[in-house]
Amino acid sequence: MTGDISSHPNKGLQIEEPLLSELGSPDMCGVDFPTPPPHRDRLGDLRRDTPIGLPGLSEPRIIRHFTRLSQKNYGIDSGFYLLGSCTMKHNPRLNEKLARLSGFAGLHPLQPVSTAQGALQLFDTLADWLKTLTGMPAIAMSPAAGAHGELCGTMMIRAALEARGDARKVVLVPDSAHGTNPATASMCGYSVEAIPSDGRGRVDLAALKTRLGDDVAAFMLTNPSTCGLFEDEILEQAQSIHDAGALFYCDGANFNALVGRVRPGDLGIDCMHLNLHKTFSTPHGGGGPGSGPLVMAEELAPFAPPPWIVHGAEGLDLVDGGEMAARSIGRLKAFHGQFGVFVRALAFCLSHGRDGLKQLSEDAVLSANYLLARLSAFMTAPYPGPCMHEVLFDDGFLKCSGVTTLDIAKRLLDLGIHPMTIYFPLHVSGALLIEPTESETLESLDQFVEAMRQLTGEAASGDAAKFHEAPIQAPRRRFDETNAARYPVLRWRPAD
Repeated sequence: MTGDISSHPNKGLQIEEPLLSELGSPDMCGVDFPTPPPHRDRLGDLRRDTPIGLPGLSEPRIIRHFTRLSQKNYGIDSGFYLLGSCTMKHNPRLNEKLARLSGFAGLHPLQPVSTAQGALQLFDTLADWLKTLTGMPAIAMSPAAGAHGELCGTMMIRAALEARGDARKVVLVPDSAHGTNPATASMCGYSVEAIPSDGRGRVDLAALKTRLGDDVAAFMLTNPSTCGLFEDEILEQAQSIHDAGALFYCDGANFNALVGRVRPGDLGIDCMHLNLHKTFSTPHGGGGPGSGPLVMAEELAPFAPPPWIVHGAEGLDLVDGGEMAARSIGRLKAFHGQFGVFVRALAFCLSHGRDGLKQLSEDAVLSANYLLARLSAFMTAPYPGPCMHEVLFDDGFLKCSGVTTLDIAKRLLDLGIHPMTIYFPLHVSGALLIEPTESETLESLDQFVEAMRQLTGEAASGDAAKFHEAPIQAPRRRFDETNAARYPVLRWRPAD
């Protein structure tokens, strides 16, 4: 390393890491091979005209490269991960150990079911837990993630309506809905209409009743909502939806606030997906792995996707056809679901027991309300509390400061804290959505409160420039996120 050390990209032992293609070159090699003797090959006109262009690197350099990249990751094991509506809770290592047992990790989905009875029993036991916790009589385990579970449920709703000769055209969603809700409905051929929130942050019941009609297939609700609020008129919502001949879909992404306390089946829900990677604490982020089983009412059960586990004289079996498949929407996945996630989720359930699951939901709600109480002293909430598992603030506290919600998020990075979810839900101005989960200690919650107190004080003092420059301490400075989204560069190309 030469030149002015102050301008070098390395910071302490946090080493700047180029791409592999920038580190090596095609004329380098990490292994010495003897020159092969002259020989005739059979490539003919298939022989490459130009070098393949892969970089040559030694083994130590490759190991260092990927180790350094791994050290740039941030996850729940690194610190407080307060993304709202993501439920970034601790993943117990016991669950990981069990998922790595050779009898589970070495399974193949095509091996004879007679050799996988233990796995099928685990599959069936977890399904029973999920049905019991939700108060639903049937379940489809194959959906691979939350949005996949939504797709499964919406396809089943469509099939059920068509089966009774009542095909409809519209799905209603709240203005606070997760983006996957309208996207899923659209994928299934429905037009989507939004129902506004009322002044309390809940679904405007009068607006919902007014819009319901014989063209409405379903209402898709997240409960608790992405405002962190329980829909306290949900029973009347369900009655109105069913009176109109529609079906009631629930997005179960926020089930962590209810598990062990409320059974969605008792609320009039017809089907709901569960994010095992959220509520039941399996590792997620970065695209996976996820799991989104769908629980459903009796009316929808005939339309569920295979496979189904059945109990027979010779043990458990996987059924994929026959009478059970007569009205099924068909397979959604090549095999049987995210089995490694199932192992972890069942371990989580058995470790906690039903009383422990109830306690964790209570602790998650308590943590969020603690933050609401403390942060409300210097931040602004769009709706009155109490909240459920996550707490929502708007940007009212930043008025006239020259600082935006995005600036707050970037400045938090300089304090060593991963930002919260920002600008969602979309109908709340400059939204900041915080979900602490039950995993966080009082100490970590207090540290976050003091960090936010510092930032709101800096913003109020007129020091907007500090925010606009942030992050300063991160490996990368602030990106032009708008242009990055509009004109993404997803492939490395050598300089001309």
